[in-house]
Amino acid sequence: MKGDRTRRIAHLDMDAFYASVELLRYPELRGKPVVIGGGRNAAPEMLSDGTRRFAKLRDYVGRGVVTTSTYEARALGVFSAMGMMKAAQLAPDAILLPTDFDSYRRYSRLFKDAVGAFTDRIEDRGIDEIYIDLTDVEGESRELGGRIKAAVTQATGLTCSIAIAPNKLLAKIGSELDKPDGLTILSMEDLESRIWPLAAKKVNGIGPRANERLATIGILTVGEIAAADPALLQEHFGRTYAEWLARVARGIDERVIVVSSEPKSMSRETTFERDMHVARDRSILTPALTGLCERVAGDLQRKGYAGRTVGLKIKFADFKIVTRDLSLPEPVADAAAIRRAVGECLKRVRLDRRIRLIGVRVGSLSAAEGVPAERPVQRELPFDS
Repeated sequence: MKGDRTRRIAHLDMDAFYASVELLRYPELRGKPVVIGGGRNAAPEMLSDGTRRFAKLRDYVGRGVVTTSTYEARALGVFSAMGMMKAAQLAPDAILLPTDFDSYRRYSRLFKDAVGAFTDRIEDRGIDEIYIDLTDVEGESRELGGRIKAAVTQATGLTCSIAIAPNKLLAKIGSELDKPDGLTILSMEDLESRIWPLAAKKVNGIGPRANERLATIGILTVGEIAAADPALLQEHFGRTYAEWLARVARGIDERVIVVSSEPKSMSRETTFERDMHVARDRSILTPALTGLCERVAGDLQRKGYAGRTVGLKIKFADFKIVTRDLSLPEPVADAAAIRRAVGECLKRVRLDRRIRLIGVRVGSLSAAEGVPAERPVQRELPFDS
């Protein structure tokens, strides 16, 4: 914040990004349930009459996870990070397409360059989302948001959803309120009418497990968190997390936009819909961890970095967090090398409890000039070791 001027922070989230890029390539699939995450066998087949034959989710065999899905597939219960076999049970007739990270990275650069024409105060949060500090950019918020959305669409042919709010917390929540192709303007005066009625899990940082714990004490919405007795929250969540819950429920977030050309590390993590058993849920855990390695590798390659330290993070059902790091002789940026290093880290973790979150991090970054790339290979990791 500069002086007494109210901050204007935007969160821009591309709508069903990977799927939307694929629909540019295959416009005949618009309006249909489409799932992204298949391998080469899912590539469409061109027929003699000029039409294409697409793979169906019912024919998938393997242990992969859904990368993303169209809104039509989401309406059938298919979401990212879900096991493909489970997705096939929910939406057997959905179209299955392979991932094409080169295309996704190219469109990511295009939309971020379009936003960069308005301001350089941009925090990169991944391939499909950014925060933007619009505090010192001229223009009324709704008009400015509309111009940014139009610029993104002109550059990419894709739609995005934007929320402009006093802080990152509200902007992040707001960008989900009017999806797809949404433009949401929030102020602190909107807290009671638009934020408090939302389910508690809509707040970034309240995962499935915390949401369940809140429900057990009768707290289902953000407003009910705000009204809760601080002592009750502390009893069930500990002092630090309870204080955080109380702040975010009141829309308080003082985090600044982080603009850095030299990141120290890059990471990805996922929280599971339920606590995972290390043996019985191996078919979900292994591909999920592989997918995180691939996403981190994609981030590194897109930004031109490699790293010498690979880290693994596991949060167990009791909220205890374990991290393990491995230092490598040479910097890496490819998924296969990251996955091997994560496998070594995993061997040093005592897997005696259910798992609710896993994460992968690559640190000690340097420019990736001359770093050899290896073709990723799916491998099972010893979750049942």
